[in-house]
Amino acid sequence: MDIVILTTLAEPDSAGTVLPSLDLLPHEARCTRPDVGSLLTAPQCHLLLIDARTDLADARSTCRILRTTGISVPLVAVVTEAGFAAVHPDWGVDDVILSGAGPAEVEARLRLAIGRTDITPDVGQSVIRAGELLIDPDTYAAKLKGRPLDLTYKEFELLRFLAQHPGRVFSRDQLLREVWGYDYFGGTRTVDVHVRRLRAKLGSEHEALIGTVRQVGYKFVTPPAKPLPEDASLTV
Repeated sequence: MDIVILTTLAEPDSAGTVLPSLDLLPHEARCTRPDVGSLLTAPQCHLLLIDARTDLADARSTCRILRTTGISVPLVAVVTEAGFAAVHPDWGVDDVILSGAGPAEVEARLRLAIGRTDITPDVGQSVIRAGELLIDPDTYAAKLKGRPLDLTYKEFELLRFLAQHPGRVFSRDQLLREVWGYDYFGGTRTVDVHVRRLRAKLGSEHEALIGTVRQVGYKFVTPPAKPLPEDASLTV
């Protein structure tokens, strides 16, 4: 299991300081500071641990921000016994672990947290549907309300990549690496230009599918389900 620990310690060997039992378990754990920049550039992981042993207010704020980015991995807070009283559902965590919990308990809680979270890999070459938008990577075709979208190759790749990770925020640098490749030498303005063109082709009714997170980057916004008509009724 690959674990990222968000802590203000942020030292390479501080995982065992936050949760000592991790040193006795066969998992890869690394630490990073709990700021948006670090999270966006951090490698993928199976689970996120939040160090909430000392600054509970800051830990709560971090958890709430993480939930707005649309993370798809379990979020678990590490607290002291005194900190239990401060944990509330509005934190948005999947579980809470005592910092002094034994290896067997920690292993069970981590395993259960992952099991409760519906983690699915990137959809790869399968058709992507989001409301009235349909993206078919096999044919490089995208349709909106049944109407084909006239997209360039990079516009299609950008739309496909974002739609494969609904709700997750990507920085411009990340999008350049993922869509244009590591050997691309253009600036991040390229991403802004392609987003603007994509929104224009989606039209005013659907341009909000590509959301902007100020000072961070872009994300794909899953369209809300259409409400039933007011006069809709069940028939037996």
